[in-house]
Amino acid sequence: MARKKLAVLLFAAIMLIGLAGQSFVQGVPSAEAKEKHAKTLVMGTSADYPPYEYIDTAKSNEIIGFDIDIAKHIADELGYNLVVKDMDFNGLVPAVDSGRVDFVMAGMTPNEERKQKVDFSKIYYSAQQLIVTNDKNIKEIEDLKGKALGVQLGSIQEKEAKKITDKVDEVKLEKRNKIPDLVQELQTGRIDAAIIEDGVAVEYLNKNSKLKAFVIPNTGSAGSAAAFPKGSKLTEQFNQEIDKMKESGELDKLVQKWFKIEKKDSEKEDTSGIDFSAISIPFILKGIITTLKFVSVSIVLGFFLGSLLALMKIAKFAPLRWFADAYTSIFRGTPLILQLLFFYFATPQLTGYEISPFLAGVLTFGLNSAAYISEIIRAGINAVDKGQREASLALGVPYSKMMRQIILPQALKNILPALMNEFITLTKESAIIAVIGVMDIMRRSQIVGADTYRYFEPLIVAGLIYYVMVMALTVLGRMVERRMSRGD
Repeated sequence: MARKKLAVLLFAAIMLIGLAGQSFVQGVPSAEAKEKHAKTLVMGTSADYPPYEYIDTAKSNEIIGFDIDIAKHIADELGYNLVVKDMDFNGLVPAVDSGRVDFVMAGMTPNEERKQKVDFSKIYYSAQQLIVTNDKNIKEIEDLKGKALGVQLGSIQEKEAKKITDKVDEVKLEKRNKIPDLVQELQTGRIDAAIIEDGVAVEYLNKNSKLKAFVIPNTGSAGSAAAFPKGSKLTEQFNQEIDKMKESGELDKLVQKWFKIEKKDSEKEDTSGIDFSAISIPFILKGIITTLKFVSVSIVLGFFLGSLLALMKIAKFAPLRWFADAYTSIFRGTPLILQLLFFYFATPQLTGYEISPFLAGVLTFGLNSAAYISEIIRAGINAVDKGQREASLALGVPYSKMMRQIILPQALKNILPALMNEFITLTKESAIIAVIGVMDIMRRSQIVGADTYRYFEPLIVAGLIYYVMVMALTVLGRMVERRMSRGD
């Protein structure tokens, strides 16, 4: 049995090294791009904002759109390869401020709050703000009285919404992380209207016959600009290239390419009902590999660190017990998503180390899981008959050998169900890493929803995948439990 355990541990260690190595490949330019330029620029964006930036899930994993084309053109002119990182919109400014990305292009409008954190380029595109609704009775701003109005969190539309609430009574403001979330809330009736930029709204209006829109009076947008770290030399370089694109007509060509209006009622798609053929299931399935890598490495890290913490908690040396108890208290006493965002955004700011989303997720979940696993293992060790310890000490068996060969094997047999439950919980909670842009199952299902304007189907597919993974872990746990019960 000891040899079998050793083989399993060795395999886990090899898998840890291999998977961790593969994870750092994410975000690296293609070999073709490497040959073109020696330098690289990292751009942050939120790929749920067609036609500015999005993923056509039926065709590829590549982020495309108006902003992407502009960024590629400018980066190429400046002699850089472009790497695009996808993340939540409200995390873009912190990403620039902490140095996680070199710049941001995401249909972002400069405002005073953002200018305090980052520098902006010249405006490269100006737009109008629209009220989008499926309520036939909402035809002007005053009709929003007593209605629920949705906006994207941290966006310029949020400022416009506050102006409306100051002017019209009883307007309930609802904030969501993404524009697709707002459209989904409109379709389900949770909100009555949403403020969306005209270039983005066109995509939804063309594909949903139930939606209509009108322009908010006197709210010409300040326009979209690229955001840079304070004092970055890239700001002036981008300004010069934006001027060149305007003068040459290159910018107008891209506007025509991405903001073409094809609003014909006969061609509108009805997104009501259930139709799994309308979504790209293979695109979601590709996220299984990323999720399995993440969960596998996190489980290995959590188990080994949890075992060490458990031994520290029963040690006679008081400072070890204090450290282990403080560690457990911190990780059990704070929200998991807070820990994830801390590792992802604070690490570059505090240490200057550019931590990858995958590594940030592994550290967060591994360290968090270790706190719970340590308590499980400690309880298992304490449950072993004290007489066995006394007998081992009486026979002169060293403490380390006693724990490794006598106490821990018995403890593991007793706590196996609890350990498997922790691993299952970790597998389900891994969906949280979608908020930092890791292309796991959940993130891909969200992207499919944004691309197809359907949300029920991709979420059902994602749910089924997680269910199958959890059931597989459950069966595996029962198999191991039966083998251990036979004393193999």
